[in-house]
Amino acid sequence: IAATQPSTNWHLKENARDHHTSKFSSKELIVRRGQAFIVTFNGTEQPEQNLTFIAETGPKPSKLAKTQATFGLSGTVSQEGWSAVLQSTSSNSVSISISSPPNAVIGRYKLSVQSTSSGSSSPASLGTFVLLFNPWSSGDDVFMPNKAECEEYVLEEFGIIFAGNKNHINSFGWNFGQFQEDILNTCLSMLDRSLNYRQDPATDVSHRNDPKYLGRVLSAMVNANDDQGVILGNWSGNYEGGRSPSSWTGSSEILQNWKKSGFRPVRYGQCWVFAAVLTTVLRCLGIPTRTITNFSSAHDADGNLRVDEFYDASGNHLDRAADSIWNFHVWNESWFSRSDLGPSYSGWQILDATPQEESGGIYQCGPASRNAIKEGDVDLDYDCPFVFAEVNADCMYWNYDPATGKKTLIFSKSTVIGQFISTKAVGRDDRVDVTNDYKYEEGSTKERDIFKKARKKLGLEDKFDPTAPTPQEIDQKPDISGKFKVAGTLEVGKDLSLILVLANLQSDAKTVHVNMTAWSTVYTRRPVHEIWKNSVSVTLSPKEEKQFHIKIPYTDYKQQLTTDNTIQVTALCHVEGGIQVLVQRDIILDNPAIDIQVLGEAKVNKEVDVEVIFTNPTDTEVMDCVLQVEGNDLLRGILEIDLPPLKASEKSSTKFKLIPSETGPKHLLVNFSCDKFADIKTFKMVNVID
Repeated sequence: IAATQPSTNWHLKENARDHHTSKFSSKELIVRRGQAFIVTFNGTEQPEQNLTFIAETGPKPSKLAKTQATFGLSGTVSQEGWSAVLQSTSSNSVSISISSPPNAVIGRYKLSVQSTSSGSSSPASLGTFVLLFNPWSSGDDVFMPNKAECEEYVLEEFGIIFAGNKNHINSFGWNFGQFQEDILNTCLSMLDRSLNYRQDPATDVSHRNDPKYLGRVLSAMVNANDDQGVILGNWSGNYEGGRSPSSWTGSSEILQNWKKSGFRPVRYGQCWVFAAVLTTVLRCLGIPTRTITNFSSAHDADGNLRVDEFYDASGNHLDRAADSIWNFHVWNESWFSRSDLGPSYSGWQILDATPQEESGGIYQCGPASRNAIKEGDVDLDYDCPFVFAEVNADCMYWNYDPATGKKTLIFSKSTVIGQFISTKAVGRDDRVDVTNDYKYEEGSTKERDIFKKARKKLGLEDKFDPTAPTPQEIDQKPDISGKFKVAGTLEVGKDLSLILVLANLQSDAKTVHVNMTAWSTVYTRRPVHEIWKNSVSVTLSPKEEKQFHIKIPYTDYKQQLTTDNTIQVTALCHVEGGIQVLVQRDIILDNPAIDIQVLGEAKVNKEVDVEVIFTNPTDTEVMDCVLQVEGNDLLRGILEIDLPPLKASEKSSTKFKLIPSETGPKHLLVNFSCDKFADIKTFKMVNVID
């Protein structure tokens, strides 16, 4: 080979089109494994049959570790390893079709060529390319036969995340942005910053052909615990020193901030932020991934498939147990086969990057096979008991006396946890319920059998548990029933009106002493500030029902509310001569709406005006108003607009310009914040035409 450096034509456009990588904004070749790509180079004086190619990745490339491949020209594509097939030659250039095996290590490769006939000449570098997973290829572990699902779970940059609570599901848009500038490089850096890589780089890189390995490593890297990963979690309700988790509208800003700061954890995230960033990273690398929201999600810290909640005599929800029931929790599902468990456990796998419990000594979770969760096979890798509990745990509500340490069971329920498990539909902005993919119908014998099977596998059936309630405690029947009803609207800025309804179930009169509290909480139902308390004594005639009207004025709760807009109302009823009854409700207050209008047709490379309208619904002035706008292919980066204060009931209209850069359906995401309302979100689909 001549001493000159060969010049390489990577056929970026054609290769990207064939490999579904056209959306990446990169000058480097990005291709998928198990599929051929074309490269043309010149500067070889030798006959083609004497060429040998070397593809290598990682710090210590080796054939044994499958991080280095040496291959000559052959007539056909190899089924096992790398191969090169001659396409065409001219006087000074050669076009080659190079194929990688469907189980190749992913990452950045160096490609070199060497002439075998000239003996000692050293290989000439052709440059670098990036190899990704290939869900379009039937030989790949991540193969997804349905093309529409590949489009959604790998190529779609817009997502919808469900939140709220089981009585009130709401949703917001998210910009995953996996193809935005430098995101791929950041994802590759993330792999090189993991604990596994730091301990043994060569071995770590050799495992990067395996989606279950990468999924687990990345579930650890997305949270900052253990490894200075991407996002620092904060569930305190106080987000000083960083940004409130609810203020983010997309992943690219978070990943770019992490890289720009020299890989210092970004402050702050909560579950949906961890899940959304993990979605971005896995879609970027080519593993089909989606976010899943579980309502009434159990965090079973002690692994007994039971969640304990404690209340004091006044009805305050005590923050003393490691267990908790979150209004909702968001995790991920990624699609790949499980050669370690067998074909019946392939398909959707649960990964969770939110740091809740350690697994193998670090905060990581999964992959847990969704089929294994449904069948109660909690002894299978990885972290099935924790995930099984998130959707199946039994709940125990206790009265706890801090003075004596005595606890008394109020009641237990086995049908509370794991409801309305939700994800975005393929190709549409709708909610799809996947609860039946996680468990058999609640209350069916099959569902109870699976629960018993799981308890047995965990060794809970045979073990005496001194903390468990006695059968007598569980079988106690209350004398009265109670519930909170909503009267009027649930909106931030309006007074909160509720009705406590108590009914005597017995045929003799009952005297009841009721202690009521209302606390602002975060979405994990962790109490933050007391808002209101009251107590009342009442005598209920036989079978009588009574109503108590409760009003909590806006002025009483506005300072106390967290960015989650959640309030937990509790009534602990002490029935004379009977067992206590706990009535509780988690309330979500809606923010006022904002409205987006696109004024005119959106055309490529032409300015179009957008108007955002917000009306202040309160009778006080709102200050510190900021509008944040993002949308791939509609504007570059994130637009921030400071708005003047708004008087009571005043309407504001803000206009800005977009210059769309590409045709097709695009999503514009808007986030509005001020001193009275945190992070009001909305999105608008903009159809861009030529």
